[in-house]
Amino acid sequence: MNGRAGRRLSRGFTLLELLVAIAIFAIMGSLAMSGYVELQRQSEYAEQRLERVREVQRAIQTLGHDLAQIEPRPVREPLGEALLPAVLATEGAEYRLQFTRAGWSNTAGLQRPTLQRVGYRLDQDGLWRDHWNVLDRTLSVEPVRTRLLGGVRSVRVRFMTAQRNWVERWPVNDGLPGANDRLRPAAVEVIIDLEDWGEIRRLVEVAG
Repeated sequence: MNGRAGRRLSRGFTLLELLVAIAIFAIMGSLAMSGYVELQRQSEYAEQRLERVREVQRAIQTLGHDLAQIEPRPVREPLGEALLPAVLATEGAEYRLQFTRAGWSNTAGLQRPTLQRVGYRLDQDGLWRDHWNVLDRTLSVEPVRTRLLGGVRSVRVRFMTAQRNWVERWPVNDGLPGANDRLRPAAVEVIIDLEDWGEIRRLVEVAG
């Protein structure tokens, strides 16, 4: 009796039992892999969303920092002696908005002013910030181009006058040509329409 029981205990697994065990392990492995792939996909999606948040925040902060430091300093046109106003915004131009700003840090101690001319433009690649290393540039001076924000459908800009009226062009041409070249708005509102977030509004009070 004891001999027959010992033989049954030592006979091992049958082929059918091994196939069932392999099938169970395969199913469990497949489920585990599917879960891992889904977790990785969700992690990548979350990282992309977080990077998008950072990109939007950087762009809005840069805009706000620039606009808050507008200076009443016109610049000479690249060709000729005519002046471009300190703040210039017109429809149909290459730059939706360009202006002179203060606070250009110079940690390297270079021979250049602390004022900077910047321009914001929109193309199929997104919203760009261009700046020039000199204020009164020539045609040979190329801008330094920085892509601020992708996925931008449109950018609109409004300006508050000293009388608290909103206008969409600057300078306000209510006098002789050149009379308002040094005029600054009291505030600037920028409306950015994003493909994924919709409209974002940034209202900036101009110092001075």
